This record gives sequence, C-alpha cells and structure tokens, in this order.
Amino acid sequence: MTSRMLEEAREAPAAVARQLEGGRDGLAALGERLRTVPPASILTLARGSSDHAAHFAAYLLMARLGRLVTSLPMSLVTLYHARIDTRGLLALAFSQSGRSTDLVETAKAFTAGRATTVAFVNDTASPLAEASRLVFGLEAGVERSVAATKSFIAQLVAGARLAQAWQADPEFGTALEALPAALEIAAHTDWTEGVDALANADRLLVLGRGTGLAIAMEAALKFKETCGIQAEAFSGAEVRHGPLALVTPGYPVLVFAPRGPAQAGLLEAARDLRARGARVLLAAPAGTEGAELPLVATAHEELDPIAAIQSFYPMAEALSRARGHDPDHPPHLAKVTLTH
Repeated sequence: MTSRMLEEAREAPAAVARQLEGGRDGLAALGERLRTVPPASILTLARGSSDHAAHFAAYLLMARLGRLVTSLPMSLVTLYHARIDTRGLLALAFSQSGRSTDLVETAKAFTAGRATTVAFVNDTASPLAEASRLVFGLEAGVERSVAATKSFIAQLVAGARLAQAWQADPEFGTALEALPAALEIAAHTDWTEGVDALANADRLLVLGRGTGLAIAMEAALKFKETCGIQAEAFSGAEVRHGPLALVTPGYPVLVFAPRGPAQAGLLEAARDLRARGARVLLAAPAGTEGAELPLVATAHEELDPIAAIQSFYPMAEALSRARGHDPDHPPHLAKVTLTH
C-alpha cells in the first residue's frame, strides 16, 4: 500500500539533484554581492513547514557567518502596519506555493522599501516570486499531498546552498553535490520501530538541537497533521526548563541526535529520559548506543539533519496509516493556507 505522501517523500533525492543543477550562477552572484556589501540586517519570511526550513537556513547563516537572523512575525506588516526599517535589509522568503497572502504582502512592502528580497519557492510564477527581487526555484515538482515532504527537503537544501554561496566554501559545496545519493539511502532506511512504538500514542515530545532543531519542529508538525498525535518540539537544552515535568513512565519521546556539536547533549538527554521511564526513540548514527532509528551520514555533518527528515517521512506516512488516517488528506487542512 502506498500514498502520494510516501511517493513524494521518496522523490526528494531527484528533486534535490535537479535543484543542484540549476541556479548556480545566480547564487554565486548573490554570494559575491553579500560578501562585498553585507546586509545591515537579515529576516526570514515563512509559515508552517517552510518556517522550519527557514529556521535551518538561519542557523547555518548564524553558525557559519556570524550574522544574526530573525524570523519576522508578518502580522507586524500586515496587521500592525509597523514601519520596518528596510535599509540594507536582506529578506529571505521560503514557500512551496508562494501564495500565502501575508507572505506576499510583506515581500511586496520590503521590495518597495528597496530591501533585497529573495524568494526560495517551488512555483517561480507565483505572487511571491513576482513580489521578490531574486527568485530561486526549489525544483521539487508538483506536490499533491497536503503534507509537504519533498518541497520541505528542497527548501532545506536551498538554505544550505545560500550559506555555501555566501561563505564561498568549496568543501561544503562538494558535500551538497553528494547529497542526493545519501538521501536515496535515507529514504529507504528502516524506521519501522517508530511505527510500532507510536501506534497507540496520543502525545509525544520531539527533541533536537542546533541544526537539528528545525527537523524536530518539522517532525512534530507532521505527527500532528498526519497522525493525530499531540507532538511538541523542544531543544534538548530547553526541555529541562519545564517540559521535563510532563514525562511519566511510558511517555514517548523522539530524540534526533545526528552528528555534530549538539549530539553529546542529546544522547545524555535520551539517557536521562530513559532513566525516568520514558519510551525513548533515539534517532542516531548506526552503532550509537541505544539508537533504534538509524541516521544516514552525509558528506558533511551539517547536512545530516536533511537525511534525518528524509528517513522520518516514510515512517510518519506508515504511522498515519497504522492509526487509521489518510496521510494525503489530513482533516481540516488544505495544501495552500492563505494567511492574512
């Protein structure tokens, strides 16, 4: 049995390969411009899964380039009509459809204010693309399932490509070129342990940190929309500041612990939670003590979270069906959300 969600999730490696073939000159030119005339401030504009992808891009830009990046509450522009200072502003918009009203209106206002507005969007003929100065196509192809999968992965890659172009890091660029092969493996990695463990869950904590926090946020959203589980994402550090009080014996917790500086703390959190009696599902590289969900290593540890969500999506699709849901048509949701 299959679904559009599963089919589209497994199309992500090919979508990433297409994206990597295009936009090279435009990204290189943008990177050179940002190095020559650095922006005074940087904002991300996004909603839903796209906002999680923007969070990943922002973390890379802050970690690699030391530039602070803020996620803009778009109601400041559309509802409160705040007079945002757009001098020297770089505004990075992430979207699958490019049709959310508040996203488009904010991009229009910033472009009119002479900001550098950049859209990473699947539909390059969308209103968001028209409202932005620069447009980079995600190349994910048509996505029919309400739950975004391949378009989210394509947005993660777009953010990583921006960081690489700005920093002009050839090693990171080489790692990006090798990403489709790693994603192909990740798309078929066995995570059935997660389906068995969560088939009857009604609540769940999802932990990540650093570049992996955006993946935890996306996983929590997918648990909600496709599986009907009240899932909440937290930083592996933040969970100790209150949410830990929720954990009782048998409480399910998914911990994303890919390679990188955050891994040690996440593994420690997983051990502590198990000691409290939690049902911990640890997603970590094969061979890691206590890991039940194997993570595929990419050519660079900062890209490992992308492989992690690639392995997660087929598991979430199978869990949705195991719980009696239709993963392609979550209740009360539509593919395009026209937020004002």
